[in-house]
Amino acid sequence: MPRLTDTSLRALAVPSKGQRTYFDEVVPGFGCRVSQGGTKSFIVQLGADRRLITIGRYPLISLAKAREEAKRLMAERTLGRFRPQSIPWDEARELFLATCAQKNKPRTVRDYRRLLKRHFPFGRKKVSEITPQDINHRIDRLRDTVSEQNHALVAIKIFFSWAQRRHYVQHSPCEGMQIVKRRPRTRVLSPEELAAVYATALNTNYPFGPIVQLCILTGQRRGEIVQLRRSYISGDTVTLPPSITKNNRTHTFPIGNRAQSVIKNIPGDDDLLFIGTGGKGIFSDWSKKKTAFDRTVFKNGFEVRPWTLHDLRRTFASGLASLGIRIEVVEKLLNHVSGSFAGVAGIYQRHTYMEEMRAAIGAWEKHVASLHCRDWRVISPSLSPLQPLETCEG
Repeated sequence: MPRLTDTSLRALAVPSKGQRTYFDEVVPGFGCRVSQGGTKSFIVQLGADRRLITIGRYPLISLAKAREEAKRLMAERTLGRFRPQSIPWDEARELFLATCAQKNKPRTVRDYRRLLKRHFPFGRKKVSEITPQDINHRIDRLRDTVSEQNHALVAIKIFFSWAQRRHYVQHSPCEGMQIVKRRPRTRVLSPEELAAVYATALNTNYPFGPIVQLCILTGQRRGEIVQLRRSYISGDTVTLPPSITKNNRTHTFPIGNRAQSVIKNIPGDDDLLFIGTGGKGIFSDWSKKKTAFDRTVFKNGFEVRPWTLHDLRRTFASGLASLGIRIEVVEKLLNHVSGSFAGVAGIYQRHTYMEEMRAAIGAWEKHVASLHCRDWRVISPSLSPLQPLETCEG
């Protein structure tokens, strides 16, 4: 084991094939690896597994600087601060998703996969080489869609927190980055707007038309509607398992005649009601279908201010209140555990309110039917005749 000097480095023999490593007697574990092409790289050997870490090429890095860096890495290893060699982004992402699949809901894993693959295409770049500027560059491209921007930032922050725990990075490049705070949405569709959206949904093909109809008629979240299965339905009741509800609680609620008819007319006999493009997975083409739906609403002469599918849930709750439905019944239908069912009340209150919910749903469906049967329901002759499921009243 010779003492490495600038003179001895220049004189190191080049192997006829492969590589040869010459270690230094001054700093044990530090050395120079020479390839058959004559390239000379400083290395340091660390840990019980004797793993080699490349410091840099000679003479781009001087012997003194390389020896100093080797000492620093050894010291950090001894103090427990050494950062193991990182891995490519693509590999780390799949490991992260596999870890999430063991503890998160399938819907959460699908969202992480979509957000990370769509917005952060770092390919084979090492995770440790991804900079805050790289993250900001990708996030800034989403400035026009604040909700998607926030979801993407949350996903990448969670990923790098995981990567830091796995010691793929020393520090997260997302440190200090904050989501864009938005005012809570208060949008409730007017009766005219609700009638326009419902009328358009009745004339929109599977899967988006039925999804919108069920959001209106049941008040459930779009993520719960899109995961509906025939096996969740028994007669006029639906039971959602904890794996798909937001609060991780089983949710059983009644559905009225109109909602039952929507489900009955969904094509196919698969257990999953809303299947994705190409007959695979769960429907997820929200942006494209919503944009097309809004275009149809406008084309048919209806005036509806910008709205989201979650606004239909708020409209459902407000509409039930306007019909005189008690707040605890509304909260049961929405699967809320705050408000009337918070604290001690939530622990000891075990009344199911099933009959009260049935009455509320019946009143709501009657209300929706009366809206879409009004004289102004069809403004454009391009809409096909609407066939209500029951005689309109009022």
